[in-house]
Amino acid sequence: MNPDPPQTLAPTTTSPPPSKGLRSGSVGLLASVALGLSSVAPAYSIAVTLGFVTMAVGHLAPAALLLGFVPILLTAFAFRELNKEMPDCGTTFVWTTRAFGPSSGWLLGGWVTQFATVTAMAALSQVGAGYLLGLLGLDSLASDETAVAVTAALLIGAITVIAYRGLQLAAVVQYVLLALQLVALFGFGAAALARHGALTPSLAWFDPFGFDSFGAFAKAVLLCLYIYWGWDALLTVNEETRDSERTPGRAALISTLVLLVTYLFTAVAAISFAGTGTAGLGLGNARNAADVLSALGPPVLGTALAKGVQLAVCVSAISALLTCVVGSSRATLSMSVHGALPRAFARIHPRHRTPSFGTVFMGAAAAVLLAALTWLSPAFLGDAILSIGLLIALYYGVTGLACAWLFRGQLRRSWRDAFLKGVLPLAGGLMMLAAFVRSAVDMTDPSYGSTSLFGVGGVLLLGIGSVLLGLVVMLALRHRFRPFFRDGRTAVTRLTVTED
Repeated sequence: MNPDPPQTLAPTTTSPPPSKGLRSGSVGLLASVALGLSSVAPAYSIAVTLGFVTMAVGHLAPAALLLGFVPILLTAFAFRELNKEMPDCGTTFVWTTRAFGPSSGWLLGGWVTQFATVTAMAALSQVGAGYLLGLLGLDSLASDETAVAVTAALLIGAITVIAYRGLQLAAVVQYVLLALQLVALFGFGAAALARHGALTPSLAWFDPFGFDSFGAFAKAVLLCLYIYWGWDALLTVNEETRDSERTPGRAALISTLVLLVTYLFTAVAAISFAGTGTAGLGLGNARNAADVLSALGPPVLGTALAKGVQLAVCVSAISALLTCVVGSSRATLSMSVHGALPRAFARIHPRHRTPSFGTVFMGAAAAVLLAALTWLSPAFLGDAILSIGLLIALYYGVTGLACAWLFRGQLRRSWRDAFLKGVLPLAGGLMMLAAFVRSAVDMTDPSYGSTSLFGVGGVLLLGIGSVLLGLVVMLALRHRFRPFFRDGRTAVTRLTVTED
């Protein structure tokens, strides 16, 4: 999308990137892992996805979780290697700009990621608000769309204040919220496996060749891609991390592996206890699909302890919301510093050392989107959530390709470089883009999701429509930010990596 000639990275980096005003060295490995895990919302993600995966492939849900993890792991290698060379809080925006030019970087690395994040923030706030009202015994309000929307807006406001006041405070909050989630999930799993009558887990549940049809397999894997999404948010704080060239990459791999173990254990335990039938507590029952943990919690743990699982799902959504605000504000900071957004996004609070304007702006954007979608129809919000899958596959795929392209000059230096910088990221990128195409084809069915227009599913319109909207906005801004769109590769190179 840009006529400038491609560039390749120099073999090594010799000095850290210039500071953007953030508080460097304030985040360690543990905090990075916590932020990465929290952004995925593990309790919420497995609760609302496992049932749909089981409906698609039955007892092979663990196999789908494993296969869905493969492109995520391959993409994580791409993020790690790129972060070593260019530890910039703009992550995909910077890397895509360096690889494919400023237009691609602005649209695919900037707009797509931010639109997906703001949409996720609107959805997470709504889920957190609904659960919170239910836990407080306000069932009548929990079923009222206006009350839920108002509560969700208040949650966004509270989370924005925490993010505004500093990353150290945010990390402390995440420790508590993440610990509750993991304790609840592993406690639920252990109790389910110990219940009388629970099935003995079978290796056949992990058979990658046991799927009856490619369609069912593809649908299940695409669902699994969604539940792993979000770990890359930890890389947006790389400039505030100790040993920023290595710690974020390690945290990315650790967080994805922890997610895999957590999801597999929970899925195996749920299938062992409830089975995959379409009646009663079976995971194949459509009535249980929207929230498996709420359906299985009382019979597994009892009513009192089941409340703890519901609390875990609630705080899961809230903690992911916090990480989204932290990550998105730093991504827009980087875009502004590189001349791709107004200078206001580069403002740093003098005491808290956080992107003050960007943090408030992203919180407000999520609240406005939530209000707009709620006003139009709850169905629109549901379809907007489903459309996030398209955007995930798109920008993850482009990042994998960017890694292989940028490091192409280093691939003959060693087998390590060939695999970790070339083969694995390229494979992950192609898998992600294949998932994008497959998703787009499936979403052309008007029955996909809850809405349709002119015979086209609303999920496809929202997903592809957001990309087209970004293209229109980019074209409108090219004149205002002409230096970036003319010399973007030079700008991100100068501010993120020192050439040999």
